[in-house]
Amino acid sequence: MAALRIRRRTRLRHGLVLVIAAIILLWLGGFLLFTAQLPRQMTAQPGISDAIVVLTGGTGRLQVGLQMLSAGMGKIMLISGVEPGTTAAELQAGQSVGADKFECCVELGYRARDTQGNAIETALWIERHGYRSLHLVTASYHMPRSLLLFQRAMPTVTLRANPVFPEHVKLADWWHFPGTMKLLAVEYSKYLISLLNVRLSRQNGNINGS
Repeated sequence: MAALRIRRRTRLRHGLVLVIAAIILLWLGGFLLFTAQLPRQMTAQPGISDAIVVLTGGTGRLQVGLQMLSAGMGKIMLISGVEPGTTAAELQAGQSVGADKFECCVELGYRARDTQGNAIETALWIERHGYRSLHLVTASYHMPRSLLLFQRAMPTVTLRANPVFPEHVKLADWWHFPGTMKLLAVEYSKYLISLLNVRLSRQNGNINGS
């Protein structure tokens, strides 16, 4: 009996090791695909949208949004996730392009604290104004998760991705830069969690609606 229990425990340990190894390999394969599909250069999607939405949290995003606003790619811009207490004048300071747009065409959103919050805040803003399309401005590595959550929050709105490339994020050779590698690994893990939540919510919706 003792020998049988030992064999069972050994098989259980081996099985557990195989499961963990399979999960790691799946995560790694998905991670490599995720990084390979990230855009490597500035590529604004063509077309004029009702609005431009800039997500705070990274360098260069506001500058790109203001450039697009000045170029007429949208008639109004929302900056989502602004820190409470931050004023439009503070954000306007130091902007070489589009600074004059703050008075007429820029709104600040203070409610969002994460990407899901950005999506909810933007969806409410879009519904309130009756807009049907928007240009989304955020970092390249952050764009897949942002689009996923924005599409769930506003499925009937046309989204146009406009990725920004922070200088400290080295996408071209990310495996040579520990900081970039860690950033991408964390972002990919967050993307997987968001993807799982979106699919579960859809399944629950189908079940409740059936």
